[in-house]
Amino acid sequence: MSFVRELLDQGLINESKLQKLINISETKFNGDINEAISSDEELDQEKIFHVKSKYFGIPEISVSGQKLDPTLLNYIPEESVVQYKIAAVGVDGGVLNIGVVDPSNTQAMDAIQFISSKNGVPYKIFLLSEKDFQYVIESYKGLTGEVDSALSDLDSELTKADEEILKKNTESTEIDKKKIVEEAPIIKVVAVILRHAVEGRASDIHIENTGEKVKVRFRVDGELHTSLTLPTKVYSGVVARIKILAKLRLDEKRKPQDGGFSAKVNGRKVDFRVSTFPSYYGEKVVMRILDTEKGIKTLEDLNMSEPHYQMVKEALKKPYGIILITGPTGSGKTTTLYGMLNALDKEGKNIVSLEDPVEYVVDGVNQSQVMPEIGYTFASGLRSILRQDPDVILVGEIRDKETAKLAIQAALTGHLVLSTLHTNNSAGVIPRLIDMEVDPFLIAPTLVLAMAQRLAKATCEDSKQEVPMDEATRVMINEQFKDLPDEFKSKLSIGNTMIQTVPSKTCPSGTKGRMAVFEMFPIDKDIEKVILENPTELNIQKVAREKGMITMREDAIQKALAGKIPMQEIYNF
Repeated sequence: MSFVRELLDQGLINESKLQKLINISETKFNGDINEAISSDEELDQEKIFHVKSKYFGIPEISVSGQKLDPTLLNYIPEESVVQYKIAAVGVDGGVLNIGVVDPSNTQAMDAIQFISSKNGVPYKIFLLSEKDFQYVIESYKGLTGEVDSALSDLDSELTKADEEILKKNTESTEIDKKKIVEEAPIIKVVAVILRHAVEGRASDIHIENTGEKVKVRFRVDGELHTSLTLPTKVYSGVVARIKILAKLRLDEKRKPQDGGFSAKVNGRKVDFRVSTFPSYYGEKVVMRILDTEKGIKTLEDLNMSEPHYQMVKEALKKPYGIILITGPTGSGKTTTLYGMLNALDKEGKNIVSLEDPVEYVVDGVNQSQVMPEIGYTFASGLRSILRQDPDVILVGEIRDKETAKLAIQAALTGHLVLSTLHTNNSAGVIPRLIDMEVDPFLIAPTLVLAMAQRLAKATCEDSKQEVPMDEATRVMINEQFKDLPDEFKSKLSIGNTMIQTVPSKTCPSGTKGRMAVFEMFPIDKDIEKVILENPTELNIQKVAREKGMITMREDAIQKALAGKIPMQEIYNF
């Protein structure tokens, strides 16, 4: 609404008009006030365009009536152009000019960041009017075809013979199918998908058939972006090719399958974890990308606050006990566990891990992958590990009662155990163990540290701008920390300024990568007493708070004030 306020100040709209625009935005544009403004023919759109350019500090550009170079249309898929209202409008000195209709749209800026990473071309952002944007859309029609620009150099047509074999599905032999996907251009299509995903810093690849087209989406910095659109006729071949690489059954389409493979991408080894899932239009494929050559992060690389860092260091010094990390899938728990393993004495201790799957190889650690299909589960594996004379045991995830009890028993018998759980916060660890029928009198002496974490977008170094702290932010921060004891509150560094995340030449969205936000507390005599007497989440939180526990939102606030993450990220915690 700040830009709208600028229009009010400039006299381009009045309060009465604003109310009408708000009503229209809610009924027609899902609450998007900018759409309502741009569609109102009574307003002076030209003047509004000039004000928007000055307000956001983005130069204007006009392309109407110009013949756009067809090669420009290859940089951004048509679907992304329409969804985010962004478009490549020119190339100047090796720099690609990108027009943006709404600079306040963070998703559009994220999409531009992804494009920048994928293509390896520097970008400059310009403000594009709605009229010029529609002109660009018209230019796309008839020029793009069914296949995205990333596949334009490939012959993605299957021969009639190929199509016949692929149509037969279960009737065709394994040999026939394997022959097609190894010899046809399908192999090139899959290679392009993998290469673009790795180059674009994607963590996951999603391939799904919508009936009309095949969408290939990449997850970058936690958000999915449509990168490629394939014709449906190549779908069966692409899925078959991936299945062969991952050593999955080609004739099994009725139930999910899991597998994996390694590939050389731009000269370096990258691991891909593959999962297939039966859906209405055929199997959906999701591939997790594990770039083994990026290296495993150390504890120092995790951007913990100093108190959190010291808590973890002290916990790892314990000769026995259990350290538990909680968080949803994709919150960085495994990365933190590997960071802990790196901090341990791998030469003087026998460290054994049980994982599903082994994501990264750690020197000096005996890593084993569970295989439930043959009866090798976390529980059975843990029993075997205890006969391997371990000092430190990493259990990828505590999923059931049996594994929970065995992990606690291992901690009781002189082993340091590291593992993960699925709960909403750190205090939820203890009630969750009790739900798994672990007795409180066993939890109290064994639990060393309870942690929770999530991921937030990280601010680029050259996208930081110091601004005065506004009153609304100050009130929010004071309200958040009001119940923190004064002895801990006095240690917080909250000044009169804050860091604002702004677009830069190297970071059009202002962010790149992600950073963990933590919440943790060590188990002391007072917490043990609560566990034994009344171990509810509320009681545990109360005692932990009295001892200075910082919540995930508060850790996010401190990281935002330090310019490590955008301020708006705090509202995700």
